[in-house]
Amino acid sequence: MRPGALFSIPGLLVGTLFFALSLTPSLIPRDALMQGIVSGLSFAAGYGFGSLLAWLWRFLGLPLPAGRTRTVLVWCCAAVCAALVVVFLWQATGWQNSVREAMGLGAVAGVRPFTIALVAIVVFMVVLGVARGFRRTMRFLSRRLEHRIPPRVSMVLGLVAAFALFWALVSDVLLMAGLRAVDSVYRQLDARMEPDLPAPADPDKPGGARSLVRWQDMGHQGRRYLALGPTADDIREVAGEGMDPIRVYVGLNAADTPEERAQLALEEFKRVGGFDRSVVLLITPTGTGWVDPGAINSVEYLHRGDIASVATQYSYLPSPIALMTEDAYGRETAEALFRAVYGYWRKLPRDSRPELYLFGLSLGALNSDRSFDFYDIIDDPFHGALWTGPPFRSDTWRAVTAGRDPGSPAWLPMFRGGAVVRFGNHHGGYRGKKPWGNFRIAYLQHASDPIVFFTPDALLRKPAWMERPRGPGVSSELQWYPVVTMFQLAADMHAGVAPMGYGHSYAPSDYILAWLALTEPGGWGKSGLERLKKRLQGYNER
Repeated sequence: MRPGALFSIPGLLVGTLFFALSLTPSLIPRDALMQGIVSGLSFAAGYGFGSLLAWLWRFLGLPLPAGRTRTVLVWCCAAVCAALVVVFLWQATGWQNSVREAMGLGAVAGVRPFTIALVAIVVFMVVLGVARGFRRTMRFLSRRLEHRIPPRVSMVLGLVAAFALFWALVSDVLLMAGLRAVDSVYRQLDARMEPDLPAPADPDKPGGARSLVRWQDMGHQGRRYLALGPTADDIREVAGEGMDPIRVYVGLNAADTPEERAQLALEEFKRVGGFDRSVVLLITPTGTGWVDPGAINSVEYLHRGDIASVATQYSYLPSPIALMTEDAYGRETAEALFRAVYGYWRKLPRDSRPELYLFGLSLGALNSDRSFDFYDIIDDPFHGALWTGPPFRSDTWRAVTAGRDPGSPAWLPMFRGGAVVRFGNHHGGYRGKKPWGNFRIAYLQHASDPIVFFTPDALLRKPAWMERPRGPGVSSELQWYPVVTMFQLAADMHAGVAPMGYGHSYAPSDYILAWLALTEPGGWGKSGLERLKKRLQGYNER
């Protein structure tokens, strides 16, 4: 068999280049399996691009090498590809360690190049097989049509028909089967009753005997949220004084519709005296229904328990899957809860009603941002919002970041002098050139968080956050490469958990800085904050 008979030589050359570039660092350290997947997809993308260039060359009728010249050229390309792979695999360990060093992690001895290569080859062959199956299907359908219609038209119709067939196979068969399996697993996890988390003995507490919401209807994450918070005694040990914070949570199975769950949450919140506290926090959970304990515990301690929070569940699936399958439902649930709580709150006397804040992490931040329209609250705004790790699809975040003041970096923007919106991270922030007004929005985001900084535009354009100076936790070795960088950032969203204070892992100390700036609780000195950080670290290690 002559060289190049099975594979496109230009495709292999460009694919190898993409494979090599995929070994360079990105935002999150990658293990061998994830690196192999990224490299395999990058190889496939490069192979497709190189094959397309070769097809265009032939289509234009440009001359091609033949005979001995072609054979020599093929072997030269093979040698170049092999040398490129060896050199970049040799450098890969140092690149990965540059990411780990930026996050304060220890260095690794090696990146297991053979594992990476094997996984990449498997991924590439799977993608190539699917692509060739698509091409054969398109040709088969085109040939069936070309006897009745012109050849060019039959080719276009065959392409459309093949695409429709593959799309139906992927979305209606494979994807739905996978989602049903995932849904079954997470439904069982959500319904699981932990023996160490019994219903409250106090009948008046949420989930107790007189509660409007049954303990078993609060879901796995809701029960943990209600049971594992600090008590008045815990708060007094740190702050000197305190009361039991109020938490209300309505699970997905407590009512049939978002509106019914929101009304149930409002009635339960009123029953337990939520509006009698000085601060009310309206929480939008993540896709699984999880509320970050570092976020809620820190603000409860800072306000010495004089705070009440309320949340409703809209899903029990992980956020990426919930975003794909239940995007509208999450927004509807957040909107319903906001309308119910805000609608009641704004009817209270202005001089005695509590301060009202919104909170959301990740997908919760996205849906919290979508829960209200600024024009609906402009005559009577609530006090503010803390949105942590906002996904790149968040409209307000994108508009503010794009409209940042000149000279401020994309990973820590300054927007209109900080009069309304301010940004912070593990190292501080929340500063402004103007006084922070009565209505405030705070964004807590790490410069190394791929959930925030992934963008499809990275396919062909260098993202603004990659400009120097780089943010804390971002490798100085990170570079932008067309197509490859987008695959790297997409993999970073699933690459694993970064250490606290980096990536999408937000530490309790991060939240302390954010809540202090946003809500300004009084009476906290340096020694008190140090005690609080140590206590919250203990919660985090449970």
